[in-house]
Amino acid sequence: MAASVDTRPLTELALTAAIAAAKLILDVYSRPIAAVTKSDGSPVTEADAAAEAVILDYLRPTGIPVLGEESVAAGIIPVLGERYFVVDPLDGTKEFIKRNGEFTVNIALVEHGVPVMGVVLAPVSGETFIGDAGGAYACDASSGIATGKRAISVATAAPMRVVASRSHGHAALASLCETFAVESDVSVGSSLKFCLLARGDAQLYPRFTPTCEWDTAAGQAVLEAAGGAVVTLDGERMRYGKHDIGFLNPYFVAASSLDLARRAAAEMSSILG
Repeated sequence: MAASVDTRPLTELALTAAIAAAKLILDVYSRPIAAVTKSDGSPVTEADAAAEAVILDYLRPTGIPVLGEESVAAGIIPVLGERYFVVDPLDGTKEFIKRNGEFTVNIALVEHGVPVMGVVLAPVSGETFIGDAGGAYACDASSGIATGKRAISVATAAPMRVVASRSHGHAALASLCETFAVESDVSVGSSLKFCLLARGDAQLYPRFTPTCEWDTAAGQAVLEAAGGAVVTLDGERMRYGKHDIGFLNPYFVAASSLDLARRAAAEMSSILG
């Protein structure tokens, strides 16, 4: 879905904000990491709140409301309206603590319930994925500026690869893999799962466990801009602004095409009863 207005200036702003946040995150990453547990049981470090503060400073001049994970955790939920940013300053805090590099900065723009722009940046590698009305592309931000911009797109041809772990995933995953003749699985943390689909490294990402809107908005924007789709188990596009249920997402399927996403969603629905 194309944005109602040209989002390119906001894409550049989000990219700049993500790069600034990544720099701060890497500074914390270079030192011993202290983590505490939030009320929902998830871990948080000093990098999470500090990175969100940096991003908010960049986005504030736009006047567009921001739904930020750490702000929500602190009880700060702005009136969002039909157009707002969604920010996860450090997606994959568990990966951050494990120091495996599979964590990201996520910034998205939502319009009328769907993400129309997204930036996903992996601070350790500098890998950056961007999606907006102009398409999807990847670049390298490890130097502090974005270089090597290149277009990316989904791959729908066999062999079928799934972004999940057969050994550690939901019990229904094995059945889904059998039905869709999945040849191999790729395990990766954070919203990089969406990005693997967006650049053609896999075709299917079924999600059987809880996520929140800030976990998925940027990745969904990138994948959809690359030609993929994200649907809930009823086969409809996953939407945003679910304030009444704490911004929780239902189970969903991300895939390299809408047809594959809907077929997998129907199968998931059948499996889960």
